[in-house]
Amino acid sequence: MDTLPDDLYLDVADFAHSAPHWLQLLAEVWTEAGLLLFGVLFLAGWWRARSAASGTMALALLAPLATAFGYVVSEALKSVMDEERPCRAVAGAPASLVPCPPTGDWSFPSNHAAIAGAAAVALALSWRGMVWLTVPMALLMAFSRVFVGVHYPHDVVVGLLLGGAVAFLVVKGANRPVRALVETARSSRNGAVVWCAGRGPRPHASTRPGGVRHGAY
Repeated sequence: MDTLPDDLYLDVADFAHSAPHWLQLLAEVWTEAGLLLFGVLFLAGWWRARSAASGTMALALLAPLATAFGYVVSEALKSVMDEERPCRAVAGAPASLVPCPPTGDWSFPSNHAAIAGAAAVALALSWRGMVWLTVPMALLMAFSRVFVGVHYPHDVVVGLLLGGAVAFLVVKGANRPVRALVETARSSRNGAVVWCAGRGPRPHASTRPGGVRHGAY
């Protein structure tokens, strides 16, 4: 008798094989290239933060770092769980849409989902309003790993939660020291360091009594 994880996996696998070819192709592309979009958002967040307060820049720098920590924790857990991939372990399952990873590249938890969950949380913390984009991206990434046939549903659920939790803890725990580093970098005499850290918000022009701004003639 099939277990519940096997049943859920088979339901998604059957749906994937009955889906239109364009949807299968889109899932195959997204399951790998979607992570690149998170990388683009990290760069955009850093660029945006160069002219923002030091706290904002600290959060922007912590976003990819927190995501990396999410991956490391997921990989460490994966190395001790040794769960075989469903594309090899589930009897009667249709062929996965992408090549089944080799034995030793274990299934639980999903590193892709952990990275996506960590990136979604870290970006949401560093860029107000970004949660409405990053959370759907992470959910689609997680689902795509089951859709293409290389993970059980519980692999991606745990991956999302694990990555998100690790990213939250890293961002909150390291925010203060990284902010101090940003402030130090912004006061540096090294132009390259200042360019990377950004100069922060421009000071508002002061005004003299009577409403005349300094420097205005």
